[in-house]
Amino acid sequence: MIIWINGAFGAGKSQTAYELHRRLAGSFVFDPENAGFYIRKQLPMTMLKADFQDYPVWREINYAMLKYISKEYKGHIIVPMTVVSPAYFLQIIGQLKLDGLDVRHFTLWASKPVLLKRLRSRGDGARSWGAAQIDRCMQSLSGELFQKHLNTDEMTTEQVVQAIAAELDLTLLPDNRSKLQKSFDRIATQIKQIRLFS
Repeated sequence: MIIWINGAFGAGKSQTAYELHRRLAGSFVFDPENAGFYIRKQLPMTMLKADFQDYPVWREINYAMLKYISKEYKGHIIVPMTVVSPAYFLQIIGQLKLDGLDVRHFTLWASKPVLLKRLRSRGDGARSWGAAQIDRCMQSLSGELFQKHLNTDEMTTEQVVQAIAAELDLTLLPDNRSKLQKSFDRIATQIKQIRLFS
């Protein structure tokens, strides 16, 4: 099964994905952003785009990789990635479904004030790129295509993971970590998302 976790920037996709990975035996986190960074480094300056999702090859690579991994790997594949263009969504997620793969999609929904607060907590101000995308993301992700929506305004990451697991009838591993270890894991996940040399 491919579990795609969508949402605006600041919605908690990465934290949810890695927490689900920790609690779901035999799972793997696939990061579509890596293809974007690779593509940017291999192109002449005159071909660079502001958003790597606008490269057709980015969509082709991620579709092909997910199809390949899902055929060879027996565990669950967790994909944290914001995709708000209906056309791009259909080219990757829609095509994987048409190919007969079991793809489950969730949009982590949060109000704009909550998204801004979460972005600030990770060091992104109100003028950051992620903050500037909130209105565009919310408008697009509110559509029927991007179901299922999980309203996370009042939910912890653990509760979001439990909701996804319940929806998919997945059994989570027990969480015996201390509060300190949980905090360490959250910080480690946040650090993983920092791209110093992208």
